[in-house]
Amino acid sequence: MHNSSISYPGNMRPVVMMTALALFLFSSVSAIFAGNLEPLKSPPVLKQNPQTPEKIELGKKLFFDRRLSGDGTMNCAVCHNPEKGFSDNREISLNYPTTRNWRNSPTLINVAYQKYLFHDGRAQTLEEQALFPMMSAFEMNRNLDFVEEVIRSVPEYVEAFKQAFGDGDITRQRMAMAIAAFERTLVSKNPPLDRYLKGDQKALSAEAKKGYELFIGKGKCAECHDGVSLSDNKFYALYVPENVEQEKDPRVAATRRFVAKVYHYEDFRNLMEDPGRYLITKDKNDWKAFKTPTVREISKTGPYMHNGIFQTLDEVIEFFDQGGGKGNISLKPLNLSAEEKRQLKTFLVEALTGEEIDFQYPKVP
Repeated sequence: MHNSSISYPGNMRPVVMMTALALFLFSSVSAIFAGNLEPLKSPPVLKQNPQTPEKIELGKKLFFDRRLSGDGTMNCAVCHNPEKGFSDNREISLNYPTTRNWRNSPTLINVAYQKYLFHDGRAQTLEEQALFPMMSAFEMNRNLDFVEEVIRSVPEYVEAFKQAFGDGDITRQRMAMAIAAFERTLVSKNPPLDRYLKGDQKALSAEAKKGYELFIGKGKCAECHDGVSLSDNKFYALYVPENVEQEKDPRVAATRRFVAKVYHYEDFRNLMEDPGRYLITKDKNDWKAFKTPTVREISKTGPYMHNGIFQTLDEVIEFFDQGGGKGNISLKPLNLSAEEKRQLKTFLVEALTGEEIDFQYPKVP
């Protein structure tokens, strides 16, 4: 009778056993991290802008200070409200008086993990991003040279900058660094998905687990929503429907033409739609392309898409199930059943929503 067992030299047996154990552990971890979803880790920090308690507190004060807007009515929290998932739950972000914004306000929770900022990816660091809304004519409308002098006129700020940076010199760059330091502290707290990825099988309900399998499998969500931030930091033209009611507003049209003019789009006066990342790159492949957003905390941050066209997650799931907008080449129909759509929504709501972030409003000088 043929003996199928294999005998090893005595000194080889431990090696084989350790190799088998390593393969078992690796396969177990791979099963948990299927789809390349990863639990949150310490947010990345720019070497030139290390985190300190003093700088973070200064940034929080500036974040809520209406002096940063031209008429004293706006601050960062108007569009990134802590009580609304650090978004504003509006189709289109709020705006400077007499103007209209033209895009939806993304959440700032977990923004530290993003490679590109804004829907069109025009900024690559939080320090760079922080100044855009301040000087934007349709957002905070503040002259940066002037705002430096405004903040410098407040003795409490001079002392706060001294504590944060070593001296009391107040510049727009330091203001942006402080705001960025604060924003890097906005991280989801103990989300169920992360506990599940680390091996806690009780972190998700049975329905959410089925939704998870759809997220990384048939639903193909994890092909773009992966990694720590659940975003691949790429840009896709999904041909999301235009928000017709907003497009009728002449103030939205003025903002669209203005932004196109600033980014040297030649035919800006006749522009009737949002070109997306094309305005930044001038690459025809980026026409109407927008950044893959994070889906962490998604239950708190509707309406959805760059123009807020979808009010509910049901609408979002239906859009992707249908294969995106007409003419797009990035998506194909998923053919999800009604039960599968429900399970996927349960995962998005249950697994990706962390505990309430511990937050105390600052005392603005």
